[in-house]
Formats: sequence, structure tokens, C-alpha cells
Amino acid sequence: MSIISKDISKAIAILNSEELVAIPTETVYGLAGNIFSEKAINRIFSTKKRPLFNPLIVHIPSANLLHSIASYVPEKAKRLADAFWPGPLTLVLPKQSTIPDLITAGKPTVAVRVPNHKLTLELLEKLEFPLAAPSANPFGSISPTTAQHVNDYFEHDIQMVLDGGYCQRGIESTIIGFEGEEPVVFRLGSTSLEAIEAIVGSVVVKNKKEIAPDAPGMLDRHYAPLTKTILTDNLLQAIELNNDKKIGVLAFKNQIISEHVIFQLVLSEQGDTVEAASNLYEALHKLDKQDLDLIIAERLPEFELGKSVNDRLQRATVR
Repeated sequence: MSIISKDISKAIAILNSEELVAIPTETVYGLAGNIFSEKAINRIFSTKKRPLFNPLIVHIPSANLLHSIASYVPEKAKRLADAFWPGPLTLVLPKQSTIPDLITAGKPTVAVRVPNHKLTLELLEKLEFPLAAPSANPFGSISPTTAQHVNDYFEHDIQMVLDGGYCQRGIESTIIGFEGEEPVVFRLGSTSLEAIEAIVGSVVVKNKKEIAPDAPGMLDRHYAPLTKTILTDNLLQAIELNNDKKIGVLAFKNQIISEHVIFQLVLSEQGDTVEAASNLYEALHKLDKQDLDLIIAERLPEFELGKSVNDRLQRATVR
């Protein structure tokens, strides 16, 4: 039975009843609930099997509502919001006292963004509350970029996936917090460091923290297929070292010719890191369904969204 629907009024009714709806964004699908409903937020954590120490992102329809979520907004945060909202950038800011500790994992800061998806912005405008929406997948597994991915994960656990098509950006938002007035990158994502630094100058990257993480996506193992995955700079060498296994390959721009590879996908034949990011999770979902012993992924060049894709692939390989 499919739970996929385009009926926004149905989504509103479910959310108003303190239940969950998976929603589309430009990055990945999110598992959404009313931030002020303890029942809904607890359901997000239990449905995903997500640890309570991992904070959630609050989604609002407009930057005009930021001050209802954050008690203080640094000048550079305002500049980033002006430049990138709606869009795949999340800001971690001191929270208003009205924001439940359950959302923020007990921290005094809250993660917030304005998603760039027409259907979800319409939904947010019609609701009387913001939505918490981590990725709509079991904790640690591959994030969903289609409604079908969510249906495959949660068909029997939630009432509805709001179908907004394929997620164009394909990987999660970049998350930026602040130390004093200066921005710090907590998670690499769909907004490149180069684009961020063009607005606020150089930034520090602190995107790993296993204990009490400051933001989602900081744990070592995340975004991972069930199939064992390794990341390499040299596909042919890695294939040769594992030639006794059923191998699938995830290449950046060039197909590999090898009798030992039984399935392979290319992220961007043009060598475009934005296209590669958009295709990443869909490719991992496909590879994970091929009954492979091993997925060998090729490291991307360390520029623009190549850095973010490499970050996701690195976390997918941790065992």
C-alpha cells in the first residue's frame, strides 16, 4: 500500500492532529512534525530510531519568522539568510525560550532554515506552527530524495508522504553555527563553502562531533548503504584488490572498464559537482539493491560540492 499523495490539505490535517508527514524539500525528504507537539517530536525520534542527543532542524516559511525561533541573530547570520534563503542553508542560533528542549537536544541553540520547495513553503504558510523535519529515513541510512524512497522506509509507520517530486539538490543543507559573531560550519552540504565565504569571508569547518553534536550530520557513520562501502582515489586499484567480490562502482564522471564490476553508476558525465551531489543518494539507493558484496565509490575533487559529496561518502564507509 502506498502512502504517497499530493494532497496538501490531507497533510495539514495529519500535522494538525500531531502526527507525522514526510515532506519534500530541495535537499532531501524530511520527516515532519509540529515543533510544539511533544507527541509528534517523540514520534520523529522513535520512527527514525534517532538518538535524542541529536538535534532537529526547524523549518519556517520565511526569514520574517526567524526572530520567533532565535533570540539573537548575528549580523553575518542575517547576511547569510539574505543570500541563501529560501535554500539549503541552516543556521544554528540562540533559541527563544518557547522552543522545546526536545527539539534542540537540551542545547541553548536551535537549527533553523527556510526550505526552497514550492509545495512545502505552501504547506508551512498554511500551518500555525513550524515543522521539525530531519531526513525521512531510519537513522544512519541513505537519505531519501524521492517519495518512493520514503515509502520504502516507512510505509507502515507514517500516514503520508507529500509527493513533491525529485529533490533537486540531493544532499542535505549546509549547517552554520556561530562562535561569538563568527560563522562555523557544522555540516558540509548543498551550499558550497566557496559561496558562503563570498558572503561572510573565511569560515572554520568543525563538522565532526560524536558526543552531544551541535547539529545534525556530525556523527562519524551516517548516510550509509547496507552494503559495505569503501571510498578511494583509485578505482582500478581498489577493484583489483577486491576482485574476488561482487563489486558495484560509484564513479564521478568516467565509467570503469573491468570484468570484475557487475554494476556501476556515474554521478556526472560532465564532471559537475552540483549534478553529482544531486544524484548521490539515488545512486546509492540503486547500488544497495544490486545484491553486491562491496560498493567502491570514487572520491570527488575537493572543490565546491565535491567536498560535501566526499563528506557523505566518507561517513557511509565508516564501520
